Amino acid sequence: MSKHFELLQALREITGPSQILTDGDLSAWEQDWRKRSRGKALAVVRPGSTAEVAAVVKACAAAGVSIVTQGGNTGLVVGSTPDASGQQVVLSLQRMNAVRALDAANLTLTVEAGCILQSLQETAEKAGFLFPLSLAAEGSCTIGGNLATNAGGTQVVRYGNARDLCLGLEVVTAQGEVWHGLSGLRKDNTGYDLRDLFVGSEGTLGIITAATLKLYPQPAARLTAWAAVPSMQDAVALLGLAHQHLGAGLTGFEVMGQFALSLVASHFPQQRVPLYQETPFCVLLENSDTESEAHARTQFERLLETALEQGCVTDAVVAENLAQAHQLWHIRESIPLAQAEEGLNIKHDISIAVSRIPEFVRATDALLEQNIPGVRLVNFGHLGDGNLHYNVQAPAGGDARAFLRDHEEQVNTLVFDSVQTFGGSISAEHGVGSLKVDKLEHHKSPVALGMMRAIKRALDPHNLMNPGRVLRV
Repeated sequence: MSKHFELLQALREITGPSQILTDGDLSAWEQDWRKRSRGKALAVVRPGSTAEVAAVVKACAAAGVSIVTQGGNTGLVVGSTPDASGQQVVLSLQRMNAVRALDAANLTLTVEAGCILQSLQETAEKAGFLFPLSLAAEGSCTIGGNLATNAGGTQVVRYGNARDLCLGLEVVTAQGEVWHGLSGLRKDNTGYDLRDLFVGSEGTLGIITAATLKLYPQPAARLTAWAAVPSMQDAVALLGLAHQHLGAGLTGFEVMGQFALSLVASHFPQQRVPLYQETPFCVLLENSDTESEAHARTQFERLLETALEQGCVTDAVVAENLAQAHQLWHIRESIPLAQAEEGLNIKHDISIAVSRIPEFVRATDALLEQNIPGVRLVNFGHLGDGNLHYNVQAPAGGDARAFLRDHEEQVNTLVFDSVQTFGGSISAEHGVGSLKVDKLEHHKSPVALGMMRAIKRALDPHNLMNPGRVLRV
């Protein structure tokens, strides 16, 4: 009797036969979100409780079989799909989607890892609270995956990344033990911060099964503005003015290049993209006010008047109602979809100190154009926290697939070397996964890599937790 046969039998006993998938179309679990990679799993296992997760991990550890943990499978760096060996177990947490507790006085919500982000937001809203993590995939991504990758999104400038929104975790270790760390405490100085160790670890140290998250009061009003700016330097100047005028009310600050917006206008003509034809960049701002809509609108008007006077804004519109605000945000969120319609492209999720972004963009734009004439740059992202999605599209009329095949390594090297020159990070919010694991060796200090490997060896000595991701060991 083979080792794998015995393991599958053990897994069926743990979760029930219907929750072990080995045949049929498994592409939903075996293919990554961007359809760049397709692996082959020994089985897809769908446990329904933390106890079942722990039992599955123990069984896999005993058999020496590695585990790839998966939430909504919406990642962009091929970090949650199996390799092609057919010998890895995909552990899907989608069945574990319960809301365990809402503590109104403590402003916390405890949920299981498979809870869809949008459902979590709606649960908080029904109770009169705000859970501020927001990103384009929120209708299908899960909070476990958000925490495992330390997801960012559009409101980091005010509320921080997923890490900043998490107070406690429940984790199944590589040995199949359960760490019960779901405390909703905001202060706990009793040793190393294990929570922050697992947040952002991309399933390489253990499996997040539940989390206790911060809630906030709902703002009294939210207003959205769209502004045309003459340059990236002017966008940074507008950000400084927004901090001065709006303070903590500034909850979103997105920059979008003209070519990025032209793709939306071209591929989704039903969306009316304002101002983009007359300016190199547009900025989308959100002001969440604790007083009233009238107060928020007055703040916005003063901010934009000052910006127009100083010349960092040439034109601007403020959404008159919630529907208009949603339309403006929908334009921003449609850029990745429009880019996909345009053809295969080379994506970068980078962060630079806000003050250095204008010079980085000038220098890197020129470098790419010099090396690959006609290359098109889809530059957009969360300028408020220094995170750009600095993507590269083939020259107009070119073969996008051939461009990806022939130039991806060259483009990545040029962009990542420039990021390092400007003191930035090659991964701001998407993670490392398998796509950037080799690049990390060149752009992370040897001391940092050494400490990371020591942690990996200590917590997962047999390298069974998502091997080949984040680190080479």
